[in-house]
Amino acid sequence: MAQHSNIVGGSTAKRVMGCPGSVALCAKMPPRPSSVYADLGTLLHTAISQVLDQGVTPESLLGMKYQDQVLTQDHIDNKLHVALNLLSEIDPKLEMEYAVETEVGFGDFLPDVFGSCDLLGRIGNRAIVLDWKFGDGVAVGVEENEQLLFYAAAAMRTPSVAWVFDGATEIECVIVQPPSIKRWVTTFERVKIFENNLVASVKESQKKNAGLSAGDHCRWCAAKPICPKMTGAVDRALQDQLMSLDADMIGGYLKNCDLLEQWITDLRALAHQMLEADKPVPGWKLVNKRATRQWANEDQATDVLAKVIPEAELFVTKLITPAVAEKVLKKLGTKLPNDLVVAVSSGSTLAREEDPRPAVVQIGKQLTAALSKIQ
Repeated sequence: MAQHSNIVGGSTAKRVMGCPGSVALCAKMPPRPSSVYADLGTLLHTAISQVLDQGVTPESLLGMKYQDQVLTQDHIDNKLHVALNLLSEIDPKLEMEYAVETEVGFGDFLPDVFGSCDLLGRIGNRAIVLDWKFGDGVAVGVEENEQLLFYAAAAMRTPSVAWVFDGATEIECVIVQPPSIKRWVTTFERVKIFENNLVASVKESQKKNAGLSAGDHCRWCAAKPICPKMTGAVDRALQDQLMSLDADMIGGYLKNCDLLEQWITDLRALAHQMLEADKPVPGWKLVNKRATRQWANEDQATDVLAKVIPEAELFVTKLITPAVAEKVLKKLGTKLPNDLVVAVSSGSTLAREEDPRPAVVQIGKQLTAALSKIQ
């Protein structure tokens, strides 16, 4: 597993550049326990690296394990093969020279600042900097992506992979997040500007009272529960009477809702972690979750109940979902007929204005618009 810089690495570059003071705050936090999502991501990263580096097939890695995660055929079909097919869009002629899972850093220029880049490659006059994203929850953008710019800048100062950039005239940053690929071509000048800003942020982070700033870079910050900027935002929000807010104020608060929800989630997780470690949190304790009843022995329960309950009522059968059917049919070499499926929304939800989905038009507005055309 790749090591992480205690100052700044690829995945933390956005946070440190947006909030240099977060480096000192994060250093005070206990180590975060891993999650099933993180472990699965590590497993998939390791698997695709072996495919590219050792020339093995994805199928040969079936059953590969990391922590409690096991590589399944579904992972191979819907993550690894899809990612490899997307990679072929960049390199259709299979002419790219590349290096995978490479530690890149700034050496004496910026000591202890380093990261691990998923793939660095070269095709003609184009240098490639690529990051795999196997999570389904958050779509990651590629333009001005701080993580990729960090890897590009660090790789240029790493002797073992400097060949990727020697003589190149452009740099292509790539995010492969099955089932999509995002590509952005940038310049050496842009990477240099990023590096200068990174140096300034690292220097600022080493100051005793380095600046703190809240923003979307807070999303994955381990120090959210103790950050004065976050707790201050919560205090201010609680002081306002909800019904007294005007539309502009509501819109402004909504921009911070995601951050506040994450802050609450992280605060609860930190308290849970402290109590599990026998560190008291005044006013709180750990209790068992509400128990759900389940059969102690299904076979025994079936034998007993079958004597008194008709089979039609004892077992429940249900048609598989379109998503499951699609996966089964794919293995059989066929596709799900489009006319069998309809997409039904469960309702509307709030989204930022820049969200690519079209806005829901309320029926009342539609009627008003139609009547205005008649008059």
